[in-house]
Amino acid sequence: MTVLEGPSVRLRPLVPDDYATVFGWYNDPEVVAPFDRFSVDTMDSFVRSVEAAPTDRSSLAARFVVERKDPPGVVGFVGHYLPHPVLEYVDVWYVMGDRAARGKGYGREAVRLLVDHVYATSSVDRVGATCDVENAASYRLVEGLGFRREGTLRSALFHHARWHDVYVYGITRAEWTARARPG
Repeated sequence: MTVLEGPSVRLRPLVPDDYATVFGWYNDPEVVAPFDRFSVDTMDSFVRSVEAAPTDRSSLAARFVVERKDPPGVVGFVGHYLPHPVLEYVDVWYVMGDRAARGKGYGREAVRLLVDHVYATSSVDRVGATCDVENAASYRLVEGLGFRREGTLRSALFHHARWHDVYVYGITRAEWTARARPG
């Protein structure tokens, strides 16, 4: 089992004891819906998708929970996937489900660990992320990690009964390796 350790958080694969918490966040419109599509899932389909994710590179299922070290507890989840059938890059995504844990740097640390892992375990040369243009916390997170805004996909995401623009971000392996690391 791959566990990724940072100073404040660890990323680890979901285990059955995590399913109810993460499933609840997936199905909480206040957690997911403000900036992404929202559709209620069934526990069975959720479990199937999480359990199939390790062998499905295009799976959108959570690949790791974000576990705060002190005080201990699961505060979110992250994932990565191949978003395009021809272009060779990986997109990362992240959700801080525990509202009290937001704004404390856990998400940023989790995404840093995740990108380190993607580069260490694959040959891709680019990692990307997309963010609803209205989700300032999300785009500040990736910008703070050195991702560059590469463009805007206009009317690319439908939620809350309207189309939303999406920022596209990316960072190459060389940029990721060369960036200043926090002490």
